[in-house]
Amino acid sequence: MTVRKRLREIAEHVGGTIVGDADVFVCNVRGIDEADEGDLTFLANPKYKDRLEETRASAILVSPGMTSPGKNLIVTNDPYRAMAMSLGLLYPEEASPPGISGEAFIESDAEIGEGATLYPGVYIGRRARIERSVVLYPGVFVGDDAIVGENSTLYPNVVVYKGCRIGKRVILHAGVVVGADGFGFANPGRDNRKVPQVGIVQIDDDVEVGANTTIDRGTLGKTWIQRGVKIDNLVQIAHNVVIGEKSIIVAQVGIAGSTKLGQSVILGGQVGVAGHITIGDNVMVGGQSGVHENISPNQTVSGTPHMRHLAWLRVQACKPHLPEMRKTVNSLLKRIEQLEESVRD
Repeated sequence: MTVRKRLREIAEHVGGTIVGDADVFVCNVRGIDEADEGDLTFLANPKYKDRLEETRASAILVSPGMTSPGKNLIVTNDPYRAMAMSLGLLYPEEASPPGISGEAFIESDAEIGEGATLYPGVYIGRRARIERSVVLYPGVFVGDDAIVGENSTLYPNVVVYKGCRIGKRVILHAGVVVGADGFGFANPGRDNRKVPQVGIVQIDDDVEVGANTTIDRGTLGKTWIQRGVKIDNLVQIAHNVVIGEKSIIVAQVGIAGSTKLGQSVILGGQVGVAGHITIGDNVMVGGQSGVHENISPNQTVSGTPHMRHLAWLRVQACKPHLPEMRKTVNSLLKRIEQLEESVRD
């Protein structure tokens, strides 16, 4: 569902300045090439400024200094962020009506907060606590002694194992599994004796976890996802991992056990992180990299094994020339052998 808003309302919402008609209406947000009358679009990269003249959008979010005579503009320091805020304004979430389905199963000693919504097929275990205004979609399982904090949303088929803690305003997308056993076996490859996993998972406030991501419980203690972390789809987080506040974990990342990530770490898609290492604050790791040892704060790394990003770029630049370089080296080695033979003669 979308709503119509005057340009002045959007500018006020995003903190921008209007150039043009403040009373024009918009009701959709679309990309600059697809936008038409009634649409709001954005231009975050100045190198595409020629598209300002071509777009049919009714209004455009732009950076300071960008102009387009005859177009309605909202000038803002961060057009992409303003676009995200506009989406929330023009496409408001429809609140689920509070209430508990008669087809939800709730153990007698579980606690359900005021205004919670439980759809058919939800199971709430013994002594579990569901706080106020939580929404649990069909097929959600919340195990014994688990807690789901207020205003959190768990989409279909999310599983929260026993004892795990979910904070406030957390979003867990379909198929997320929180608190399955960590992969712990004594004498691996021979006895494969299972090590009981008796810890929990703690997810702090304002975390969002993408579909089919798995977060294992601690062997002892806890696996800890701190405040404001955003995790993409299909991510594996092993036992006793700690992910610092506001970090970003992109799809198909795997983080091995007992690794600690600092605050505002960004792991690109398909990054693999070895166990028992520490990644410092503000580290960025390029996609498909393999992290095998500690990384100090404020670095950008890439490659497998990882190295500083600029060094990795130089390595990549050399790779296409390796066959030619190999031929040159072999030729030089042959000439050296010939020179050595002539000297001996």
